[in-house]
Amino acid sequence: MKNFVVKTIANAGALAVAVWLLDKITLTGDSTGKKAGTLIIVALIFGLVNFLVKPILKVLTFPLFILTLGLITLVVNALMLLLTSWLADKLDLSFHVEGFWTAVLGGLIISIVSWALHVVLPDND
Repeated sequence: MKNFVVKTIANAGALAVAVWLLDKITLTGDSTGKKAGTLIIVALIFGLVNFLVKPILKVLTFPLFILTLGLITLVVNALMLLLTSWLADKLDLSFHVEGFWTAVLGGLIISIVSWALHVVLPDND
């Protein structure tokens, strides 16, 4: 359970950095508390999307991983971020990613920040 909480906090932190750095990734809310709550829910959705959809997409695009020497990972991460944005919109959450190239850059930022946070935060159960 502790591992799940740590990963969710790391995802929320990484998403917060992407929202802060990119003006086309938006998170709106009345107060800081509401924004933080929305960010935690979006982090849960993002984690769920990465847990359920990303492995299937990686298997289906495996030849492209080999052909592009792994650079297709940027596209896969962007698609996961766009799917998270779409699901957040369907759940009436105030998180939105505008455009594919913003999602590519956002996915790159989220990957780097998430990696750095996983190095710093404990992850044992």
